[in-house]
Amino acid sequence: MLPLLALHAVNEYYRLPWKPPVTAGLLAANTLIYLRPPFLDSLLPFVDEVWFNPHLILKNKDMRRFFLSVFYHVDESHLVYNMMSLLWKGIQLETSMGSTEFASMVVALLGLSQGITLLLAKSLLVFFDYGRPYYSEYAVGFSGLLFAMKVVLNSRSENFTNVHGLIVPARYAAWAELILIQMFVPRVSFLGHLSGILAGILYLKLKGSYSGPNPLTTIIRELTGLLRWPVRFIRSTFRLRRRRILGRGTVGGGERRSLSGTWRCQACTYDNSDWLSNCEMCGTSRSSESGGFLRQVSPRSRDLSLEELRRRRVERFG
Repeated sequence: MLPLLALHAVNEYYRLPWKPPVTAGLLAANTLIYLRPPFLDSLLPFVDEVWFNPHLILKNKDMRRFFLSVFYHVDESHLVYNMMSLLWKGIQLETSMGSTEFASMVVALLGLSQGITLLLAKSLLVFFDYGRPYYSEYAVGFSGLLFAMKVVLNSRSENFTNVHGLIVPARYAAWAELILIQMFVPRVSFLGHLSGILAGILYLKLKGSYSGPNPLTTIIRELTGLLRWPVRFIRSTFRLRRRRILGRGTVGGGERRSLSGTWRCQACTYDNSDWLSNCEMCGTSRSSESGGFLRQVSPRSRDLSLEELRRRRVERFG
C-alpha cells in the first residue's frame, strides 16, 4: 500500500500551484518513523516505548509517550489510511491558513487532544472505577489529531458531506465518523478519537475568544526566520538572482474578485486568508457587519502609494 500512498501524494502535490510544506513534512515524518530506515533506526524509540498509556504517562511523567505516540502506527494499512486523510485535510487547511498558522494549530491540537485523553481516562477511573478499558489501554496513531483537524476544517461549512454512505451536515461529520468507525473497527481508540473532536472544538473556542496574536504562531515564525537566515545570507552574498513569490496572497487594482477562503483588503487590495483578522501586508483590520466583512481602513493606509506598498511588502517578506 505504501507505493500507492506515495503515488497519490506526488500526484496531489504535482497539481498544486503552491506545495504545502508542513503537510509534506508530517507525511514524511510519519512514513519514515514507520519504515525505520537504517540511518534513523538508532535514533528512533521502538513502538513499545511510546505507546500512549494514561497509567504509565501519569505514573512516570513520561512525556515521550505523550508526544511521540501520535507519529507511530501499528501496521501499513493503519499508516496509509491516516496519511491519505492527512493529505486531504492538511492541503486544504494549510492552503487556507498559511504554513505558520497551520503548524501552530497542529502543535496546539496535539497537546489538547492528548491532554483531554489523559483527563477523560483518569476521570473514568476516579469517578466510575472504569479503568481497564481506557486508563490501561495502549494506543498509537495520528487519527485523534485528524479528528481534531476535521472539526476545524468543517467548522465554517454549511454543506453536507458523505460519511461512509451517510449524508450528514459537514460540521457534524466528525461525530458521525466517530460512531461508524467504532462500530465497524472496534479495536480503534474511541477515547482518542473523541478527545480529538473535543480538542478541535476547544481550539476553535479559544481562537474565537482570543483577539491577540497566536503565541505559538509567533514562536514558529521566529524560529522559521532564524532557520532561513543562513539561506538569505548566502543569497545576498553571492547575489543569486532567482524568481521569488513573496507572500501568500495577490495584489490587484480596483478588481473586487477574491479567491475562495480569502478576503480582500480595501486599503491595499491584498488577498488575505480568512483565518487572518488583519491584512498581512499593510496591517489594516477587518470586522464583521451585517453578515459581511467591513474593512476598517486607517487614513494612513488610504494614502499609501503603490511604490510604498511594494516596498513594505518586500521588507515584510524578506
